[in-house]
Amino acid sequence: MSSAPRDVPSRFAAALASLRHPRLRPEVHLVEVPGPTRVAPWTAALEGEVFAGGDEVATGRFVVLHDPAGQDTWQGDFRVVTLVRATLEPEMAADPMLAEVAWTWVTEALAAAEVDVRAVGGTVTRVLSSSFGALDGTPDAVDLEIRASWTPADTALGEHLALWADLMTTAGGLPPLPEGVTALASRRHTVGP
Repeated sequence: MSSAPRDVPSRFAAALASLRHPRLRPEVHLVEVPGPTRVAPWTAALEGEVFAGGDEVATGRFVVLHDPAGQDTWQGDFRVVTLVRATLEPEMAADPMLAEVAWTWVTEALAAAEVDVRAVGGTVTRVLSSSFGALDGTPDAVDLEIRASWTPADTALGEHLALWADLMTTAGGLPPLPEGVTALASRRHTVGP
């Protein structure tokens, strides 16, 4: 049985258009991936990687959910859902403030981007991995995972994509760009047609 293609809601089309040409640091590489199909009628997703000195230092996922009818828990008809993962220095595992500091990266990125958002929430998880047996001698590693979501006030989601990319670079340990300096966009971005 063949189904007719659905008409894309104009607000969702506008949101996607705002994601097409992000101004991101050259260390950030994006690729479009399928969005989740059960959470909202309209979705889009990007996966990102941050490279420094040829090494991957952070990864993540940026998901846009759109329900034209709105959802009470979102407090709107859009929801941005993000994930950032990075491996940190093992001595950071013992820092009791690590989760709080990582969450401030989220709140500071939202504030710096000057985006209007509602219903911000998320979690910070840290995992200390110690190796034994045949893997003995492998250095301990601390994996940090930041999950954050919020409801944007409008469809200009390009700014939200940029702040998520900045969050990945922060988690990956890249220094912030000096005030007034704009990084050139990488040619490896593959966002939409």
